[in-house]
Amino acid sequence: TSDVLLFQPELSAQSEKQFELFVADANLVQDTTAYCYSRFVPERTDDYTWENNRVGFRTYGPVAQKMIEDSIPGGTLSSGIDAWLKKVDYPIINNWYAKNDKDPGYYHIDHGEGLDNFHVGSSRGVGGSAVKVDTSYYISKNFTDYKTITTGPIRTSFVLHYADWDANGKMISEEKHISLDYGSNFSRLEIHVEGTDVISIGLTLHDNLGTITEKVDEGWISYWESEYFDSELGTAVVAPKGVMTASDYYVTDLTDRSNLYAQLKVNDNKVVYYAGFAWKESQQYPTKASWEAYLSEFSQKINAPLEVTYNK
Repeated sequence: TSDVLLFQPELSAQSEKQFELFVADANLVQDTTAYCYSRFVPERTDDYTWENNRVGFRTYGPVAQKMIEDSIPGGTLSSGIDAWLKKVDYPIINNWYAKNDKDPGYYHIDHGEGLDNFHVGSSRGVGGSAVKVDTSYYISKNFTDYKTITTGPIRTSFVLHYADWDANGKMISEEKHISLDYGSNFSRLEIHVEGTDVISIGLTLHDNLGTITEKVDEGWISYWESEYFDSELGTAVVAPKGVMTASDYYVTDLTDRSNLYAQLKVNDNKVVYYAGFAWKESQQYPTKASWEAYLSEFSQKINAPLEVTYNK
């Protein structure tokens, strides 16, 4: 049952607009392309993948985990979040998977629409979660189940379930509610978690040759890479005011475990944050300066949301 009406107005700061809701004639229906799209992908083991007109992401399911545990080639053991670097505004998920099925490795090469060359491994990728105990970080395994809520022109949303996992004696229960809106470079993640009052959200450091920026007072951290890729890429985590309490530039010799972490407060077993990226080749935010200006603006917006009133 639909219970939310979505539309995207353009408003200047401290301005006001009025809109009238009415039942439209079918001939007035405009573009209904599912720019904001997500689905479970059994043909590629069991990914869950999502995108909008700007960015794409994916993460990994229980079959991929079991393949690793049973020493079967092709599996993935990770609760990190992968970045799909797209530079077109139309949907690419189904096309990339279909062509990769016929030509394995297809989406690792840029054929004009972008590519997946973002290594995740057991890192946190772009906004994966962890729990810090003493000086070490502990992470979950792959998601165990999913539920797609909606796809469409403006928003895709879904839920990922995880098996309870151990963080050095702390038993952690975790469920991720994820959505991605049209026009945004950020997924919104609402984590329902038990077993900890602080959760750590990470950005992979890859070869650790990028530049970190820590703006905890503004509620965001960022990592800008110009060496790891043939191009440049910025990743970030943004949280509402008062949620981010600290950051941690965590470097270790363990493979894929070096991450820039944001420490977020858990209130009533829930925490909300945003994670995303910008790829230079997309021309959205092609420089570190433009990316960080976007982060500052995005932070201001989530801390001063639109006020909506409805009159019958």
